[in-house]
Amino acid sequence: MLPAAELDAPQQAGPVRRAWARWWVPVLAVYAASRVVSTVLLLIFASVQGQNPWTGAHPDYFSFATIWDGLWYNIVAVSGYPSSLPTVDGIHVTENAWAFMPGYPGLVNVVMFLTRMPWAPAAVTVSVLCGAGAALVFYRLMLRVGLSASTSLFAVVLFCVSPVSPLFQLAYAESLYVLLLATALLLLVERRYGWLFPVVTVMAFTRPSGLAFALALGMHVIYRWVVRRRDPFPVRDRILSVSLTVFSGLAGLAWPAIAALATGSITAYTDTELAWRAPYIGYQHLVPFSSWFQGAYWWSNTMLGLPGWLGIAVLVVVLALFAVALFSPGVRRLGVDLWFWIVAYALYLLAVFFPQSSTFRLLMPLFPLLGAMALPRRRVYRVGMVVLFVALQVGWLAVAWGVDGADWSPP
Repeated sequence: MLPAAELDAPQQAGPVRRAWARWWVPVLAVYAASRVVSTVLLLIFASVQGQNPWTGAHPDYFSFATIWDGLWYNIVAVSGYPSSLPTVDGIHVTENAWAFMPGYPGLVNVVMFLTRMPWAPAAVTVSVLCGAGAALVFYRLMLRVGLSASTSLFAVVLFCVSPVSPLFQLAYAESLYVLLLATALLLLVERRYGWLFPVVTVMAFTRPSGLAFALALGMHVIYRWVVRRRDPFPVRDRILSVSLTVFSGLAGLAWPAIAALATGSITAYTDTELAWRAPYIGYQHLVPFSSWFQGAYWWSNTMLGLPGWLGIAVLVVVLALFAVALFSPGVRRLGVDLWFWIVAYALYLLAVFFPQSSTFRLLMPLFPLLGAMALPRRRVYRVGMVVLFVALQVGWLAVAWGVDGADWSPP
């Protein structure tokens, strides 16, 4: 007969094991541990931060977490949007609040009202909680596309320690947007089109996304039609999916339309967005698919003093390598729907964005690729990836978040 102590041990350990066996517990544990790491890094950078346009020297955590675009979101939350576009010379539109959509500051406003917290802690709280939700949904998404539980959990590890993951605890809209996007992708994979309508709506008013998601949906609809004989495409699904594609496209155009109506300028939104690239290449019209080539030429010629064509050549090589990677076994393992999103969003970025320091943040919606990066199972690879990602966090904070005088490298 076993001693009483030995009989009691399994019973005492049982609740712990049962709790850990619940899928969400290890995911939240990974998220919490990663936030501790990022918090330490942010506090270190705050301790050496000098006086800047947003804070005094050595700011506290919440002050440091709400600089850069955090101030713009605060302006939106407090003052809304201007009825007329500010200009730098009476002609060219300058930076203003219309570049920042109302989803995130609106949610922070609700939290402020319910909790009576001031802006900074309320904004950080929303970001942290939305980041946790995004990690949970991302885990379910990885399982849904066929990755094992252990691989899905390591994908979450990479997601939580990725180079721009400090955004999960800063006053930026990325946490909310990634939560919505992960939810939308999960619903798309599960073909629950009806539930996607409200998600797409909120997502389109959180970060520019509607047109990219509409493109992904369009590819999804075409694919389902092509393979309908071996994978039935019922009439109900056809109607819903096509309607959703059109709806997403309209949602993507809704915010520019609202800005145009409110200001009386049909190009209010695009002119506002173009103001952020004016310090680099001056005021120009938006020509789709030209911005990255303009940026490559500028970075090579103006910043590095090298021939502009060399920067363009490097860009072409990078784009070619990315295209090859899209057809790698790891990326194809993620399934066609996530592949459609990765392609659609990459094309959207290539069409409209100008490459500069915030590009690292703008790559965040490509997070499904972390599932492919999580596939190798060797311990040395996985430990190395975590160390590399944390080191890249330090690099991102040094280059993009910390402010060095009149800093021109926004996150």
